[in-house]
Amino acid sequence: MRSKAIVKSAGLLLLAAAVAGCARTDREQIEVGGIPLDYRARHPIVLDEQEKTLDVPVASGARELNIAVKSNIRGFASEFATAGTGSLFVILPSGSPNAHAVRTVRSEIVQALVDGGAPRNRVIMQHYDAGAHGSAAAVRLSFNAVTASAGPCGNWPDDLTDTKYNRNYYDFGCSSQANLAAIIANPVDLMGPRQMSQIDATERAAVIQDYQSGPKGAVSEVGY
Repeated sequence: MRSKAIVKSAGLLLLAAAVAGCARTDREQIEVGGIPLDYRARHPIVLDEQEKTLDVPVASGARELNIAVKSNIRGFASEFATAGTGSLFVILPSGSPNAHAVRTVRSEIVQALVDGGAPRNRVIMQHYDAGAHGSAAAVRLSFNAVTASAGPCGNWPDDLTDTKYNRNYYDFGCSSQANLAAIIANPVDLMGPRQMSQIDATERAAVIQDYQSGPKGAVSEVGY
């Protein structure tokens, strides 16, 4: 009887060890599969609405905007005309030492925005209390736009020398994804292709004519 009990206990221990081994294997599979191997899935490009701003400092003795500042404002307006949603806000300081100078150059700011492509009826004037912002409180230009972004990059959770699985490191591809998101002209293009343009009838006729005429290769110089 004692030997049978020992055999039975040994069998139970083996069964428990087998079950424990299976449980450990399952847990390891979950941990390994928790991080995508494809960098595009690990660092996806996300579309969301973000605020774009430009601060225009105005000195207390200013009477007009210089050429460089006007160019900056026109560039900001061009970006708004391309990607902006809603309105473009011109937030003027009040209660600051340069408040009078801001009122003097306000019309130039609006004109530079219009020259840059911003519709005048979408330019909204607002004010903020700038008493604690010094003598050169900035005029803030602001609008919301759909923007593509990826990251943040620079996350190094593991040792780079641990390469026993022969997989790329966690931050691999993050900078490429972030650069692609930053340089794309229209973030909506990431969601799908645009509508096809109209067919150029003249170009199509020329291509069909060339096809029907057959190949027009150069005459061979070989005479044999």
